[in-house]
Amino acid sequence: MGLDDDAREYHRQDPPGKIEISTTKPTNTQRDLSLAYSPGVAAPCSDIHDDLDLAYDYTAKGNLVGVISNGSAVLGLGDIGAQASKPVMEGKGVLFKRFADIDVFDIELDFDDPADVVTATKAMEPTFGGINLEDIKAPDCFEIEERLREEMSIPVFHDDQHGTAIIIGSGLVNAADIAGKELEDLSVTLSGAGASAIATAEFLVSLGVPRHGITMCDSTGIITTDRDVNEYKARFASDRPAGDLADAMAGADAFIGLSVGGIVSPEMVRSMADDPIIFAMANPEPEIDYYDAKEARDDTVIVGTGRSDFPNQVNNVLGFPFLFRGALDVRATEINEEMKVAAARALADLARQDVPDAVVKAYGDQPLQYGPEYILPKPVDPRVMFEVAPAVAEAAMDSGAARRSLDLDTYVEDLEARLGKSREMMRVVLNKAKTDPKRVVLAEGDDEKMIRAAYQIAEQGIALPVLIGDRDGIRRTRDDLGLDFDPEVVDPEADELDAYADRLYELRKRKGVTRREARELVRDGNYLGSVMVEVGDADAMLTGLMHHYPSALRPPLQVIGTAEDADYAAGVYMLTFRNQVIFVADATVNQDPGADELAEIGRHTGELARRFNVEPRAAFLSYSNFGSVDNAGTRKPRQAAEMLRKDVTVDFPVDGEMQADTAVVEDILEGTYDFAELEDPANVLIFPNLEAGNIGYKLLQRLGGADAIGPMLVGMDKPVHVLQRGDEVKDIVNLAGVAVVDAQERDA
Repeated sequence: MGLDDDAREYHRQDPPGKIEISTTKPTNTQRDLSLAYSPGVAAPCSDIHDDLDLAYDYTAKGNLVGVISNGSAVLGLGDIGAQASKPVMEGKGVLFKRFADIDVFDIELDFDDPADVVTATKAMEPTFGGINLEDIKAPDCFEIEERLREEMSIPVFHDDQHGTAIIIGSGLVNAADIAGKELEDLSVTLSGAGASAIATAEFLVSLGVPRHGITMCDSTGIITTDRDVNEYKARFASDRPAGDLADAMAGADAFIGLSVGGIVSPEMVRSMADDPIIFAMANPEPEIDYYDAKEARDDTVIVGTGRSDFPNQVNNVLGFPFLFRGALDVRATEINEEMKVAAARALADLARQDVPDAVVKAYGDQPLQYGPEYILPKPVDPRVMFEVAPAVAEAAMDSGAARRSLDLDTYVEDLEARLGKSREMMRVVLNKAKTDPKRVVLAEGDDEKMIRAAYQIAEQGIALPVLIGDRDGIRRTRDDLGLDFDPEVVDPEADELDAYADRLYELRKRKGVTRREARELVRDGNYLGSVMVEVGDADAMLTGLMHHYPSALRPPLQVIGTAEDADYAAGVYMLTFRNQVIFVADATVNQDPGADELAEIGRHTGELARRFNVEPRAAFLSYSNFGSVDNAGTRKPRQAAEMLRKDVTVDFPVDGEMQADTAVVEDILEGTYDFAELEDPANVLIFPNLEAGNIGYKLLQRLGGADAIGPMLVGMDKPVHVLQRGDEVKDIVNLAGVAVVDAQERDA
């Protein structure tokens, strides 16, 4: 089947369409229903009647956007009518939800008269926190938006106009920077004079491009002051001779196409100023092919299109979800020019930052680094929300459009929580780390990921990173990546390491290591890092990115060893679900632990949970429930639970042996086993052996949809964490934060 047939099948699969309504409160009991509807609902209704603003507290209004269209200008399809536009509007709702956790009702209005659209939309103000106008033809869209903005006290935003303008403006900010040009000096030729083109031209003026520097062309050529055009085109009528698009492009610094495909030739590109900027936005065929534009001349040509198969896609999804997110969260009365400029500037700044590994992987592992082929962030980059929404919220507060104020630092944390519990949990740890950063040695400091992680760790103030590796090579990689920092480096081949070799010899001389072997071993990053931590020249260590887990763990176990109150180390994963956090052990170290080991693993895992502000409730897992099966295998976790309950240093509830569903399902735990020590479901799960632990956490991660953080090593005498091969930069940064908090608590 072709793409069209695939799309038809995608939409008609049961249930038809792409959206549904789901409840956010319990509706399982009669009491739940009486609270949700009659008679309980009367109380909030009465409160809202007395104070209309309470609708934001009692209802979904504050997170609900109306996507409104009459289907008169659907992208690529034209005037297809309200009913036929519904799949597009549902899709818009999907994007709002996917990228910014905003709920949407799509409303298709069967009206041709702009006055009717205005009347119907205005009447829905009590329902929505904001209005997104979509696919309405020009010039009707101008009239509709202007009237609604005047008559409604919630944000009204026509994305076809302003969403396009914001992303083009953001891209132009960076393109001009890369080309060494100033916005206030730019000469811009704009092909197209519809809604998006007019809005883009106005927005470029807001960014600093002079109005007289913009030459706008429609299908008959340059719009000049001599021509009779509508009031919207007249804003950009040029006091210059009449001519066609080729005349307008001659000598221009930038071309922005919002018109039709194939109308720009390589010769026209060659007529432009040095290092020209080409944004050919017509879809599916751009005004000029990406490669034709790049190859038209020998200097740098920065090209953007609306297509995802070329670099520099100008995509509205980078803007509207996050613009509305910030506007809704401050209960803005409008989306004004200051908020739009803030969004564009925030996007431009983000493109200049290091790109997360997950984003690079999503785009085929192609290098993504600020430059001519990367001037805008990618839509799947989760950082877009954390950069754009706070910038918009701040601009709304500063400009007087906000009805409530937010603490921006707290707001960023709230936004992170929207994207998953793991971000919320890690923010707790990273904030703790920033209060007292520690020295963290990165044993595999030559690796590009380690260098990028070191930059982020230092930039965010999480820790003081120390890289082990070739000093010159690390600096070259840093410069190639465009990272502006000067990391501390210990070079095993160039630096004096005699003191570390002597210490390693003292520690291992009765373990078969000679002095000569100690001098050789200390050149190994894992041994060197371990000794640095052991002697106190570093507070914590990360390794394992380039080694198998056992070989990476061996040096720190030999040099640092386990803590005074520990005989065993263990690997713990924190698994985060939408509203739940579970710690799983042991998943990486002990193959077949005995009862003593299991008890110790349980104690250390509970202590780890508290570093994340989670009060532990530990369950020792088995295929037996409290003696229902009695053999050596089931007695081991049962004995471990008994030992931990008798441990006077343990002040959290512990029970077992029990099956996994007994441990985590409240009805089973309370209904069948009301004698259990756990009053609530367990959040610390101790598996009977490594095989079970590893299988269990991976099933929960892959099938249960959990995010996994770890493995975090517990039981060591000093903070050491062993990464998994292939971990991403964010994993390194997260574990560095965990290591710093561990070091802080040991110093307390």
